[in-house]
Amino acid sequence: MITYDDFAAVDIRVGRITRAEPFPEARKPAIKLWVDFGGEIGEKRSSAQITAHYSPETLVGKQVLAVVNFPPRQIGKVMSEVLVLGVPDAAGEVVLIGPDQPVPLGGKLF
Repeated sequence: MITYDDFAAVDIRVGRITRAEPFPEARKPAIKLWVDFGGEIGEKRSSAQITAHYSPETLVGKQVLAVVNFPPRQIGKVMSEVLVLGVPDAAGEVVLIGPDQPVPLGGKLF
């Protein structure tokens, strides 16, 4: 079990995907993402193995939730600055998590 303080230490924010590109150099099929979290955090990069349900063209403008306080991690040629969140479908493929209505960028999950 974790405490509420443990959960509160994970900074999950809403951002909008501003740019998405194929990531052919990745070991598993992936997409490079640029996500805007608004003024305080700004734009951050990530990569995600989400090609089963998404193409770069369908992602631009989509609001997603991401962990913004993990240390950056090198993934191939991409320095991933945030962890975009998703859940597996019945086949184990990632479906992104985001608000079901537009919300201000940078909003914190609590």
